[in-house]
Amino acid sequence: MKLDDVKKLHQKKYRNQLGYYIVEGEHLILELVKAAKLEKDSAAGAVYPLKASQLYVTEEYQEWANQLNSGFRILMVSRKQVAQLSDTKTPQGILAAVPLPSKSLVSNSGDAERCIYLHEVQDPGNLGTILRTLAWFGNFRLLLSPNSVDPFNSKVVRSSMGAIFHVPMELDVELADLGSRFDKFAYLDMNGAAVNSPEFSDFPCYLFGNEARGVPREALTGFNATAFTIPGSGAIESLNLASAVNMSVYQLSI
Repeated sequence: MKLDDVKKLHQKKYRNQLGYYIVEGEHLILELVKAAKLEKDSAAGAVYPLKASQLYVTEEYQEWANQLNSGFRILMVSRKQVAQLSDTKTPQGILAAVPLPSKSLVSNSGDAERCIYLHEVQDPGNLGTILRTLAWFGNFRLLLSPNSVDPFNSKVVRSSMGAIFHVPMELDVELADLGSRFDKFAYLDMNGAAVNSPEFSDFPCYLFGNEARGVPREALTGFNATAFTIPGSGAIESLNLASAVNMSVYQLSI
């Protein structure tokens, strides 16, 4: 990939067009290498496996990158060039162009997976934090509605701390289409049963709404959806979206 194309990956339309996104820094590169090595052999024929990532490093990172034994293509760049490719104020001198996941790799959920559906999530930090939680506990699949923040923009990627490589995701999943895929749903509501009740763990899909508007109630009409709540003191009106998802996922994992 040409350096001019790598620069364009900071814009969503070019990420979609070129099929890659950018990750920066030692920690994210190490997580990328780990995920690529764990990639199933059956994915080798996919259009864009993680193993097709490309590293761009300055001279001081050349030996470090070689010792990773990643199998990635490694290209040398100057400090000036890496500054042009980066969107951080003080780039470390190492970044990668990572293939977007192929739809063939994320279309089918396993029987043991639970699905977390986010409806029009907008905050990159929230999404990155949620990805970290799902990766930590495992066996969760993330479904994102249309009009959600792009999970492959730099802010989400950084805040995910590498979790983005470990969580299966499906994008542009319409809420209305979930009814034909799942037989029942759970969602959060102040008047629901407590999430620590045994019934909370008995659902294949959990719905969480936009940070400001929540889950659109009219869209739930006709769904077999059950309300639950995270009990609190009542001193404030609501929880942050990422906090609500994180506590729910923890409850499902104990």
